[in-house]
Amino acid sequence: MSNVRILLADDHEIVRHGLRRLLETQPGWKICGEAGSGREVLEKALQLKPDIVILDHSMPELSGAEAARQILKALPRTEIVILTMHDSEQLLREVLDAGVHGYVLKSDAMCDMVAAVNALLEHKRYLSPGASGVAVEGFLHPSAEVEGPDRLTPREREVVRLLTKGKSNKEVASALKISVKTVEAHRANIMHKLNLPSFAELVHYAIRTGIVEP
Repeated sequence: MSNVRILLADDHEIVRHGLRRLLETQPGWKICGEAGSGREVLEKALQLKPDIVILDHSMPELSGAEAARQILKALPRTEIVILTMHDSEQLLREVLDAGVHGYVLKSDAMCDMVAAVNALLEHKRYLSPGASGVAVEGFLHPSAEVEGPDRLTPREREVVRLLTKGKSNKEVASALKISVKTVEAHRANIMHKLNLPSFAELVHYAIRTGIVEP
């Protein structure tokens, strides 16, 4: 493809700047837009209809996985690369289940992002080396946590992300446009599903599984 339009989404401007400089060295590749939150990238994707979206998983307002799911529902021909700090088996499974074909660890991004975009332009799957190791490990040693009934829904993961970032029930309700009672119900259900005795354990779970960054 001679003209490739790429939408960059990361809440850190310095990350977007670095990726822009890298990607625009490729002939015919153009950054058609940038976004700093999950809702913003969703809006810009629907407006700009890019060929590729490079999407940080840990985004404000809407997680990368949920934003990806909504983008792909509206724009099935758009390819998405999830960018994350976490080599989490559960996170990898979640984004692949959402229909994402690219998964690149931030530690691999400057070396592997061009290769990832080239693979996705051919509608091939691309996992950076660190993520490939996680996938192989998960195949060899399946995790009961991922395979069992405790896996959270995208909405529950978003509630966990906001709560463990210090948001109050009222602030979570406002961010997700739901009632405070619904947030309280989600919170109680999450603690029950994960069999966690305290909020501190929920924070640990969120970091360990890649829902939030430490």
